[in-house]
Amino acid sequence: MKKQIAIDAVLKAMQLCEQVQAEMVSTDAIQKVDRSPVTVADFGSQALICKAIGDAFPDDVIVAEEDAQALTENAILLERVTDYVNRFAKENVSADTVCEWIDRGSGEVGQHFWTLDPIDGTKGFLRRDQYAIALAYIVDGIVQLGVLGCPNLSYRLDAMDAERGCLFVAARGEGTQLYTTTGDFLKQVHVSEKTHRFAESFESAHGDSDAHSKIADALGITEIPVRMDSQVKYGIVSRGEASLYIRLPNPASPDYRECIWDHAAGMIVVQEAGGTVTDANGAPLNFLTGKRMHENRGIVATNGKLHQHVLNALSNL
Repeated sequence: MKKQIAIDAVLKAMQLCEQVQAEMVSTDAIQKVDRSPVTVADFGSQALICKAIGDAFPDDVIVAEEDAQALTENAILLERVTDYVNRFAKENVSADTVCEWIDRGSGEVGQHFWTLDPIDGTKGFLRRDQYAIALAYIVDGIVQLGVLGCPNLSYRLDAMDAERGCLFVAARGEGTQLYTTTGDFLKQVHVSEKTHRFAESFESAHGDSDAHSKIADALGITEIPVRMDSQVKYGIVSRGEASLYIRLPNPASPDYRECIWDHAAGMIVVQEAGGTVTDANGAPLNFLTGKRMHENRGIVATNGKLHQHVLNALSNL
């Protein structure tokens, strides 16, 4: 039951985000570095998902990225968020109710909880490029369910004319499935041992691109990296279009630790497709240390076969 509720909630949030992107993201907004479109989509997405999870499972804790405080201080943005939420909610609700739904995501990490990133990849969203909506359910530190909505990801990465809009769903022990944005099943996905290229963040400041390049050289990877915002990178590893995704802290912020909502859903998507995900030291990701994974440094997600080779290359840097 949790799986279907999560799928439906993320699909609805994807529709809201696509509508915001179509109506509010303009060249002018990008040039002015106007973050209002992504802010509206971010809060709207969280409101819809927290509403769905909270109604279906009122005792479940949700640990999400946003809270409504900043929104309540900006009447214009709050009005816009409320308008978009009401387009997709089954009822016409007030701004106060929308804020209440958003704040259902203000829970804390515990024995079992959901974690949500309502829009992962804000700059990608503003460029009309890749972003993701990431929802995961965690029990005793183990991710049991991950739903990863990727509205701008094409069905096949290298096909220019391929349809786009993908939903990855992974439940522990059930593999990883790929769906369309209307909820139609496309296929079961699997990592590939034949693909030989890596994925990294589009924004160079989000990682250590020099170290990434050295690892690629050590592994004999000559293809140009796939650079994308958000957990979409986990998605392309899971369906065999990249053999690894590396994210090491930028040398300017060596003590940076990743947020749980930035990796929980993507991790299980790769694992259930046959891949392996650890931190840069080979340790499992620990989702019980709070909103950040304080005991982990960096991320390594691979097709499994390459994993130890990547860790060996990292230890030699």
